[in-house]
Amino acid sequence: MSGLIEQFGPLWGTMAVLGQILGFVIVLLLSLAFLLLMDRKVWAAVQMRKGPNVVGAFGLLQSFADFLKFVFKEVVIPAGVDRSLYLIAPLITLVLAFITWVVVPVAPGWVIADLNVGLLYLFAMSSLGVYGIIIGGWASNSKYPFLGALRSAAQMVSYEVSIGFIIVTVLLFAGSMNLTTIVEMQAGGFWNWNVLALHTLEDGWPMFIVMIPMAVIFLISALAETNRPPFDLPEAESELVAGYQVEYSSTPYLLFMIGEYLNIVLMCAMISILFFGGWHAPIELDMSNWSYLAVSFWSFFWFAAKVIFFFFIFAMVKALVPRYRYDQLMRLGWKIFLPTSLGAVALVGAYIVYGQG
Repeated sequence: MSGLIEQFGPLWGTMAVLGQILGFVIVLLLSLAFLLLMDRKVWAAVQMRKGPNVVGAFGLLQSFADFLKFVFKEVVIPAGVDRSLYLIAPLITLVLAFITWVVVPVAPGWVIADLNVGLLYLFAMSSLGVYGIIIGGWASNSKYPFLGALRSAAQMVSYEVSIGFIIVTVLLFAGSMNLTTIVEMQAGGFWNWNVLALHTLEDGWPMFIVMIPMAVIFLISALAETNRPPFDLPEAESELVAGYQVEYSSTPYLLFMIGEYLNIVLMCAMISILFFGGWHAPIELDMSNWSYLAVSFWSFFWFAAKVIFFFFIFAMVKALVPRYRYDQLMRLGWKIFLPTSLGAVALVGAYIVYGQG
């Protein structure tokens, strides 16, 4: 962004930066609309239903119809709530979900802020997202959303610890917190992706023994971190009616849902970047004669394809796996994932120090 300001001057450079951010937000929201439709279609297909198929061709405009319905419905604020915090909570969730995308590279050079501490920024911003849920549950002045908020806070904090240690294993391989650097070091083919790390066979013991389980644990932890089934305990209908957002309706409820799905897609993007090569194709082509735009769109295609694939896995898990009990959820996070990820950090660190030659 600073390059645009230096190139076009303070005024037009700032306008160019704002246009870049606005374009990114619009593309992200449009992608979210169709991914939500895909989520509903996959769930319907598993249950042998058609799913949304009325609004637009094949139901393609269903998400936009739902959006308009939420926007034009009356905002009902229950009596007894803390009005300011009640309305601020969904805004906090939405804003934090958006600003985490600032450091996510979707193609070579296609990133809003290429920070050297991108991983640290991402982890910090995603960790703050729990405040919107806690504030929303507490401000509703009802025991059901409050219990749902407490459950969600405990769940998100528990699995953030495992995600943090898994990210450290990737950080040790890359030697950088910059997400663009992490993607670039996986160039050359799928055997260089962090999930396989087959290049370690040349000068050390095979690290895919560690990294494949880390990718699987990251995927499962991402499900728990974003309150997706089978870990949607904060929204367990049979126990808490609907969770922390039970007293919300209309636009505030929509903001909560957009924030939740933005975090889901972010986790799909992070799995792609950290373990599966980001924008790199499984087999690299010779693109020395390609134009910059051709290379960029080819890279973006592969990044989007990987994100869609992992979102499909999220949707299939939602449709197939029964919900966990809360004690099972906590046991999985603290007694299995935490020791496993901590041991992986020790193994990768030992390999980096002693195993390379």
